[in-house]
Amino acid sequence: MDKKENLLRVGKYDSKFNSMLGINLKEYEIYRSKGLPSHMVKRKHFNCLKYIDYIPEIISHPDYIGINPNEQGKSIEIVKRYEDNVLIGVKLDEDSDYLYVSTMHDIQESKIARRLHSGRIKAVFIDNKEQE
Repeated sequence: MDKKENLLRVGKYDSKFNSMLGINLKEYEIYRSKGLPSHMVKRKHFNCLKYIDYIPEIISHPDYIGINPNEQGKSIEIVKRYEDNVLIGVKLDEDSDYLYVSTMHDIQESKIARRLHSGRIKAVFIDNKEQE
C-alpha cells in the first residue's frame, strides 16, 4: 500500500527559505496525514483544529520560519499569526522524498519572542514586487 494514499497535499516548500535557514532543501511537495486532526486531539491541541484548513496558507505565507534543533534530519517550524499563533512542524521523509506536517499546535507570544531572540526562528518578509 502506497504511503501517500493516506495523505493530503497541502503545499510546496519554497526554496527561497533556504538562505534564511542555512539549509539546502529542494522544493518538495508537503503533505498532511488524514489522521492529523485525531493526532491533534490526542495531543490536546484543540485550539488549532479550527486552523487545519489554513495549512496551505500558513505554508505559503508564514510569518516566521525556523529549524527545530531538537529533531533528527530535516525539520522545519512554520509560524503564522491569527487570533492564535499557529506552529506547524514539517519533516522530511527521506525514503519517500516528500515533506509532511508532523505536528500543529498553538504557540505563545512569549515563545515566539524567545525563539526570535535566540535565532531559532526568523521573521519572513516577502515583497512580491521584488520577486517578480
